[in-house]
Order: sequence, then structure tokens, then C-alpha cells
Amino acid sequence: MRSDPLIAVEHVSREVTDSTGTLTILHDIDVALPARQSTAIVGASGSGKSTLLAIIAGLDRPTRGTVRLDGVDLFALDEDARAAVRAQRLGFVFQSFQLLGHLSALENVMLPLELLGRGDARARATEMLGRVGLGARLHHHPRTLSGGEQQRVALARAFVVEPQVLLADEPTGSLDHATGETVMALMFEMNREAGTTLLLVTHDRGIAARCDRQLHIEAGRLKPAA
Repeated sequence: MRSDPLIAVEHVSREVTDSTGTLTILHDIDVALPARQSTAIVGASGSGKSTLLAIIAGLDRPTRGTVRLDGVDLFALDEDARAAVRAQRLGFVFQSFQLLGHLSALENVMLPLELLGRGDARARATEMLGRVGLGARLHHHPRTLSGGEQQRVALARAFVVEPQVLLADEPTGSLDHATGETVMALMFEMNREAGTTLLLVTHDRGIAARCDRQLHIEAGRLKPAA
């Protein structure tokens, strides 16, 4: 049985400096996240939630500290190696969907598989779009899809590579409440089926309560569990 955490955030701080001085966005964040656990990162706007998520993904570099994914120090790798880790092991869902407008739903979902050199990209993407209820919308472009449909395409794209970790940054932020509830129910269902480790940034207390664990960040500091 696995004893080491899948994700280890080790004394991570993030500072930015400009002409007015230095601003500390994250203060000495130290936390371990086990495999297959769902975790919500919650806090007020500007508290550092999205910065922490970006550092865990290797998209932003900490000023001090590091992140280990399955024992691998992400910041001991160069950018190309970190990009390879993201492509192979991480899935992303964003508030703004981040779909490529010139590609169809099918092509958007195929893309990460094609970048990995998978020969079954079309079949896998077709299957995954059917899983999220868009089997009849394969050839539609994002501009012709509703917000909820676009986020379901984003879910299919995230899960199609069978990631170890799913990172979701305010995934319902651009959706109305009812659509957001539908998308989140689908995300949690797919996450359970795949046994993925879910790390979710949200300001929605109801969504956070559905996770196994909540991390509360206040002014860049991780608050002790209540």
C-alpha cells in the first residue's frame, strides 16, 4: 500500500518584486496530498489559490521551496522536462475552458493524445466525448457550443490522457449555477471512475464540501485544519 504522498508541496513561497517593493503571494506552504484524494483549495480572491495551483503544475516557479510529483522534484527539471510531465501525467480544466477555437470538439480532445504520439487519438477522443454526452457534437467548434458544452469538452480533453492528477481552477466560474452543478457532478463522477487525484480551486463552499479534504488559504498562508 502506498505510503508516500503523490504530491508533496515543500515549504513553497512565491514573491514578486516591482518598483514599489516585494509582495509575498505565498508564505511557506507545506502540505502532502495522497493519491486518489480530492482536495479543494479555498480562500478569498487574491489569497494565492491559483498561484499555488500553477506552482503545483510546474507552470509557475516558486521563489523558495519545491514540489515533488510521485517523488520527482519538478523544479530540478528544465522547462521541456516539466512540459513532458504535464503532458503525460496532468489534466487541466480552467474557468475559461481554454479550447482552441479553430478546432472542432473532437480535434480539441484529440490534440493532447496526438502530442503524445498516440495512434488511437481519434477513437479515444470520440469515446470520451460520448462519455460526457457530446457524441452528437463531435464536429462542432467552440463558438457553436454553450458554456456548459465547452466545459464538458474541456473535461473530455483533461481525462482522455488518463492523468494521475486533475487540476481544476474555478471550473464553474463562467457557468450559471444549474449548468455548473451538472458539470461538477460529471467531473466528480469521472474522477471516481478513473481513480484520479483531484486538486480543485474554488470559492464555492458547496463544491469544496464534496471533496475529501479542504485547504484554506488566507493572505498566502495555509490555515491549520479546524
